[in-house]
Amino acid sequence: MTTITGRERAAAQAYLRLLESTQAVLADPRLEPFAAAMLTHPMAEADEALRAAGFTGNEAELLHLVAALRASPAVERGRPG
Repeated sequence: MTTITGRERAAAQAYLRLLESTQAVLADPRLEPFAAAMLTHPMAEADEALRAAGFTGNEAELLHLVAALRASPAVERGRPG
């Protein structure tokens, strides 16, 4: 098992927050017109975290890490895995 660095974990978590925020905004037709404004902060946060972790241009590694985090029972309970 590969050890996940703090920056990698932060990037994966920021990506998940962006994904969940996007799903929430687009699921509510009343919020759709405001999607760009509402997602500006989560997009910037994810972008910076991905850059800091070296995931820019390495989406396959990011998605592998995200899948591992999503599968972790500790993460489901709100604690790092």
